[in-house]
Amino acid sequence: MPTNALQVASTGLEAQGHRMQVIANNLANVGTSGFKRDRANFATLAYQDARVAGQRSSAQTAYATGLNLGTGVALQSTSQIVTQGTLNMTDQPYDLALDGNGYFQVERPDGGLVYTRAGNFSLSADGQLVTQQGFAVQPTITVPEGTTGVAIAPDGTVTAMLPGQAEPSEVGQLQVAQFVNPAGLRAIGDNFLQETAASGPAQLAAGGEQGRGNIRQGMLEQSNVNIVEELVAMIECQRAYEINSKMVSAVDNMLQNANQTLGR
Repeated sequence: MPTNALQVASTGLEAQGHRMQVIANNLANVGTSGFKRDRANFATLAYQDARVAGQRSSAQTAYATGLNLGTGVALQSTSQIVTQGTLNMTDQPYDLALDGNGYFQVERPDGGLVYTRAGNFSLSADGQLVTQQGFAVQPTITVPEGTTGVAIAPDGTVTAMLPGQAEPSEVGQLQVAQFVNPAGLRAIGDNFLQETAASGPAQLAAGGEQGRGNIRQGMLEQSNVNIVEELVAMIECQRAYEINSKMVSAVDNMLQNANQTLGR
């Protein structure tokens, strides 16, 4: 039986190690534009049923409670907390933030589509709106050469002031992607998320439509990591790890005591 307790305590140590990794990643990305904090979800491992509640204890009676021994805990999943981050003014014309739900759609060089909340975009050499990696924002927006000013409306309509024209010209419209289950998106690094079977397909529409966030020009969304909450979670995690370590030490003392007693 003490060896079972050792195994249970080891699962607790491993689980708290995973939780600390999630917390560390949240804190490491506190300054990452558009980053959404993760949360570790845990589940109990299988139970050993020594006796099932309701099982006959005699011909006329039944046990009111069962005898179930847990075998520990395991990391079940990580969930992305998609609450809004703070919007900071940058005054840069190609910095875009989403004030509400949704994601910007980006095309990678292999043709695959990915999604991001990080709107720190730039123009490529041919005037195309791209991410910091040079990936094209979709739908494609190309700003004509010689443009003296660009305005992006909350619904994503992009207008450019061209030389010799009194009125701005529309050069395209950004769209905002939305998912039935955004928590099901897969994080692939570089601030990108990928569609999965759990997230459902991307549904595109103009900013502000059908619950989508408005696009804010000249602003960036900060991460939604709350440092105080993460530090509290880190302390909780450290205490839980410490308790599981003490459990290993206690079981070891029990086994040592048993060996000494039986060895006499």
